[in-house]
Amino acid sequence: MRINKYISETGICSRREADKWVEAKRVTINGQMAELGSTVEDGDEICIDGRPIGSKKQHVYIALNKPVGITCTTEGHIQGNIVDFIGHPERIFPIGRLDKDSSGLILLTNNGDIVNQILRAENNHDKEYIVTVNRPITPMFLKGMASGVKILGTMTKPCTLHQIDDRVFRIILTQGLNRQIRRMSEAFGYRVVNLQRVRIMNIHLDGLRNGKWRNLTTEELQALMATLKSDETKI
Repeated sequence: MRINKYISETGICSRREADKWVEAKRVTINGQMAELGSTVEDGDEICIDGRPIGSKKQHVYIALNKPVGITCTTEGHIQGNIVDFIGHPERIFPIGRLDKDSSGLILLTNNGDIVNQILRAENNHDKEYIVTVNRPITPMFLKGMASGVKILGTMTKPCTLHQIDDRVFRIILTQGLNRQIRRMSEAFGYRVVNLQRVRIMNIHLDGLRNGKWRNLTTEELQALMATLKSDETKI
């Protein structure tokens, strides 16, 4: 692991600030002066101004069943922000967003390195939703939604839809455009009255009550990391 990343993960500063400390000759690794790009291994002693720093923080990975009304932001001045709602002792942040009007699964972490990997559109990661609209669903609506809809000046990617009930359908997206499902539905004259995300990649909402959160299981985390590692080989 690079020295700036190691230092930042202890929570004492950002990577940029850590680089400044290295340039200023304030950082040593096992008694040797660190350089920009120096790497650290388990068991190494890292000192700032001659004082050892603690071990890097353990990464936290959380699945939350977000209620309607909670905003996916870390900005503390916004009432009902997701960070205050969870109240976790670590400094965590959401991976992506889920509209304030929507409920369901959202992931949070203190590991900034995986965020862009999960959100990167070209990785085609599945996100699955259960959606209720204001009037009966037609075959034309299902076909049109699945084929792609022009919203926000672009065509949405083809997606998978299955009708569940008269006004309820399941949709799997590989994009995350702003209010995408609501805008797609509006293009066909439908209004979304309830939207719940039930899956992100291999992580499912199953059994998690509204407003509650849990840590990802070892199996979920291993599968998630394996997928992200596979993505790296495609770049």
